[in-house]
Amino acid sequence: MKTNNRQGRSIALIVGVYFIAKSVLNLILGGSVLDVIIAAAEAVLLYTGLMYVNYIIAVVVLKNLKNNITNFSDNWLYLIEGIVDTICAVIICFSSNVKKHFTNKWSGFFSGNGK
Repeated sequence: MKTNNRQGRSIALIVGVYFIAKSVLNLILGGSVLDVIIAAAEAVLLYTGLMYVNYIIAVVVLKNLKNNITNFSDNWLYLIEGIVDTICAVIICFSSNVKKHFTNKWSGFFSGNGK
């Protein structure tokens, strides 16, 4: 897929790699393989730059924020995860470079044109 902003794509990929690394760490701490698969899918979607995918992923990520905050007394790692997740969600929604990356049309995705 083409991108309208290389720096925005790079930032989106960094966020995607963070999601994968976080899910692998959670797998080691007792999570599930499904979390790793979902994180990989999120990273792929972030790479595509399809319109509105950044907002959808931000909502999915922030959905778990309550769990991270309420479980923080058990393990401070959850609080750090919640903070970094929030930062990532803000970046993929409000960074001008990243927003320019998320301008690919869905019709181009299905037709193979990339735009």
